[in-house]
Amino acid sequence: METRSSLPRLVDVAQAAGVSLATASRAMTGSSGVSPALAAHVQAVAAQVGYVPNSHARALAGGQASMIGLIVHDVGDPYFAEIARSVLRETESRGYMAMISQTERDPRAELSRIRTLRAHRVNSIVLAGSGYVTASAEADTAAEVRSFTAAGGRVAVIGRHHLPVDAVLPDNRRGAESVMRHLLDLGHRRIGVVGGPANITSAEDRLAGLRDVARARGLDWESVPVVHGDFTREGGAASTSRLMREHPSLTAVVALNDQMAVGALFWLLRQSRLVPGEVSVAGFDDIPVAADVHPGLTTVRLPLIDMGRQALELVLSPSAARPRRRRTGHELIVRASTGPAPERSGATGRTR
Repeated sequence: METRSSLPRLVDVAQAAGVSLATASRAMTGSSGVSPALAAHVQAVAAQVGYVPNSHARALAGGQASMIGLIVHDVGDPYFAEIARSVLRETESRGYMAMISQTERDPRAELSRIRTLRAHRVNSIVLAGSGYVTASAEADTAAEVRSFTAAGGRVAVIGRHHLPVDAVLPDNRRGAESVMRHLLDLGHRRIGVVGGPANITSAEDRLAGLRDVARARGLDWESVPVVHGDFTREGGAASTSRLMREHPSLTAVVALNDQMAVGALFWLLRQSRLVPGEVSVAGFDDIPVAADVHPGLTTVRLPLIDMGRQALELVLSPSAARPRRRRTGHELIVRASTGPAPERSGATGRTR
């Protein structure tokens, strides 16, 4: 029987890989300061010599096929909470377990989480959350994913275009088109946008949908103010404050997710602005709270639960010759937060 003293140690991995002990440690724990290629090399050497970082990882190594890694931007965001709930439900029904971590939209943290999951011998990972507009921001993640899949790992993403793996793609652009058509049909022409972070592709796609319909319907897009902020309720309130201070005559605000829309709604009501009498508010995603706020939030419904289920199906299925793309639909949910554009002479006789 193998004794503890005969087990390979980290120093043995370092020597076999030709790196320092510190570098080997960082590579095995997914810490920063090690390139994706070097980390993959060290981890491959560790696997060859049979090194197990600790008893917990050793247990995982014995049952690696039953463990799924889930990485989200923010587990407290209802958008990601719904996706995570779906993944957890599906993994349990299939006899798997899930390890969940978050990145707070930091590409460096994302890279670290992937490396940590690899160090724990997880061989299936779901990445949920937007990619980045600048390709260089996710170049290291892309290299790590390629290394992981080349070694037999499986990755599926939700809401990302550019990583070379299977993807579930929410209907961001067409959903935004539906919102803009709705507001224009109500007579709004002075529309502002609470745009979310400027560096992520989901915000860019949703802006593109708004822009396409605005231009097609004769509205000068250059006259539509866009304020970027955090995808949070606080970010929505702060962005709406700036938007309305700089453009007080706006009659409609589109927020690019529901948390920001809720922040916009609350800020407007605190300022004694009538919603939708003076200013209509629309959001995106249809998170659970959207129906509970007053007035109820007009928004774009994405199939969040189904998105999580589809991503898990992809990551657990055999790899295909080319990355698969599953595109979702959307539904415009019209509630009480949007109404006809007020006359320029002012809002009278309307309710909050």
